[in-house]
Amino acid sequence: MNGRIAFQGELGAYSHQACREARADMEALACRTFEDAIEAVRSGEADLAMLPVENSTYGRVADIHSLLPQSGLHIIDEAFVRVHINLLALPGTPLDQIKQAMSHTVLLGQCRRFLSEHGIDRITGADTAGSAKDVAAMGDPSVAALASELAGEIYGLDVLARHIEDQGNNTTRFLIMSREADMSRRGEHGMITSFMFQVRNIPAALYKAMGGFATNGVNMTKLESYMAGGSFTATQFYADIEGHPEDPAVQRAFEELDYFTDMLEILGTYPRDPRRD
Repeated sequence: MNGRIAFQGELGAYSHQACREARADMEALACRTFEDAIEAVRSGEADLAMLPVENSTYGRVADIHSLLPQSGLHIIDEAFVRVHINLLALPGTPLDQIKQAMSHTVLLGQCRRFLSEHGIDRITGADTAGSAKDVAAMGDPSVAALASELAGEIYGLDVLARHIEDQGNNTTRFLIMSREADMSRRGEHGMITSFMFQVRNIPAALYKAMGGFATNGVNMTKLESYMAGGSFTATQFYADIEGHPEDPAVQRAFEELDYFTDMLEILGTYPRDPRRD
């Protein structure tokens, strides 16, 4: 093992799957909350944290971006995981015996077609892997879980149906966080730089701040706003751009951005994942 990587959720969660796929040589550490996963890295209990930031079907993951600036951690990589949903049941259970399926409410909503076709009622569980754990503990063959195949493997459940999600392209993007920044140029598909900023309270500040990226030909792939400190007037922005902070065009864009901002913090620069395309 080459260290530990922390994630939020039970063993078998999709975040655990992301750890397996992106850092297969590391031991996965399950944490109760996102804050606990971040603190595990800050304290040295873990070396990295795997944090979900957005899903192709349901958009951004609530609260994550507000945690990033105060985390003291740095983004060193990104990972994309296909969310394949599977029907898991007690060993030896036939599909026609399943009357109810338990999972997180988001996953229940992503399998409506399959559940309707088979007359299976939905039960809301705390989360995906936790539902698989509960189904295994209940011992009721009429109750199944909707979760990853990894969860079935961990909790000793059979996979009765694979990849039953309504949308075939459901993907979650994760950020891999470390105590130490890695500003080296790496990867074969270019670099992504993520940062947070807060514009000054002057007319057209955001428009002027963004102008430097356009005039310097820097592609901004994401821009999202967040209320800062519960204020309706103080707004923070999270952004992803293509490029490295040392690229001349990016340097010029940041110089212009700095003039119109009260706060600018680079969260990390990391290899661009080809699955963005």
